[in-house]
Amino acid sequence: MKKNECFPLTAERLGADLEGVCIHEGMPVFVPGMLPGETASVRIVKAEKRYAFGRMESAPNPAALNRRVPDCASYPRCGGCSGRHMSYEATLDAKRRQVEDCFRRIAGIEADVPPVIGMKSPFGYRNKTSLPAGGTDEEPVLGFYAPRSHAVIPAAACPNAMPPADALAAAFLAWMKMFHVKPYREETRQGLIRHLVIRVNRQGESMVTVAANGASLPHAKELTDALVPLGTVSLWLNENRADTNVILSEKFHLIYGKETLTDTLFDLKFELSPASFFQVNPAQTEKLYQTAVDFAALKKTDLLCDVYCGAGTITLTMARHCREAVGIEIVTAAVENAKRNALLNGIGNVSFRAGKAEELLPRMVADGLRPDVIVVDPPRKGLDPAVIRAMAQAGPDRLVYVSCNPATLARDAGLLKEEGYLIRKVQPVDMFCWTSGVETVALLTR
Repeated sequence: MKKNECFPLTAERLGADLEGVCIHEGMPVFVPGMLPGETASVRIVKAEKRYAFGRMESAPNPAALNRRVPDCASYPRCGGCSGRHMSYEATLDAKRRQVEDCFRRIAGIEADVPPVIGMKSPFGYRNKTSLPAGGTDEEPVLGFYAPRSHAVIPAAACPNAMPPADALAAAFLAWMKMFHVKPYREETRQGLIRHLVIRVNRQGESMVTVAANGASLPHAKELTDALVPLGTVSLWLNENRADTNVILSEKFHLIYGKETLTDTLFDLKFELSPASFFQVNPAQTEKLYQTAVDFAALKKTDLLCDVYCGAGTITLTMARHCREAVGIEIVTAAVENAKRNALLNGIGNVSFRAGKAEELLPRMVADGLRPDVIVVDPPRKGLDPAVIRAMAQAGPDRLVYVSCNPATLARDAGLLKEEGYLIRKVQPVDMFCWTSGVETVALLTR
């Protein structure tokens, strides 16, 4: 198989990114946009020794019954979604199969994976939108990166974004054009505007953070005047001069309004700073956290340890069901947010510690920490082996694992099995509708 070869292929199943998986002469060919059962002319765009990537050169014939017309003008050029060409139900089924396959293939675990908990209306759900700036000095654009590139695809509207994010982005772009504010160019490291990060709460208020290649913004008052009528209560400049792909640096300058944005989960309030982690889909987050609470089965006498606690969302949600809760988080600003959130909600049976989980948890366990329940919500890379060993040494009755990556969840479940903990329940939740991403809650017990 060589690049630019073209031949008819039939998709047999969906891959991890909702792409069609075809088999040609025993080799898998991954084709974005194809659905199982469809046949199309496919051109090879990249060929490796054991697999290849292809591109559809013709419409699928016959088209799958669950194929739909995408409802976004930027799809599929924009890299934000990978499943807008199929029915929502088909994306949920693919995600369930992905979780099941990861457990079987990576850990050798036959897990009973129930249907994914989806949304009744999977639109306008994202409370945070990060838009890179691109285009030219004369005609700047805001949008999203194309898949596997840093080419900015203009997006006048995003069907996933919670209102008024689209209106805020349009106002910001109009300000750039009016005052000739230049977009940043990676190749020359010139220009000012790198990213526009919009965070919206359920009341329609917003925190806007401008990631810029500089320490100030020109015409900041005019920008503020354009954004405040649209609900902006906090405007920040993030000074990011580094030659990296990281969106935000640690340098923040408040331009206007409050230092934090307040949002809600259940009946709890959370103050969020620009650097705070907060789940992007509040409606589904409540379903995710309620599942975690149910799996934890906390008693009033229990001690809970929440590892990778962020701004304390899970810790505070669960603290009301147990005797005491302890949170561990590497980001110092998030720990300060968590402490303020505890005070804001009048929850006094919690404490938070700042430090790397792989260093802090083993020390705390060595000093005698013996929680009845441990909850972990790690980043995509999963758990550090030192965290797994420390959890096993602590010996909790129940481990609740909240995962954004079924592959590392399965890997860690295999490692925890070696430590005597077995998967008892699994429940996927659709937090990132129309994408391949899936959150999963797993219960492990000794």
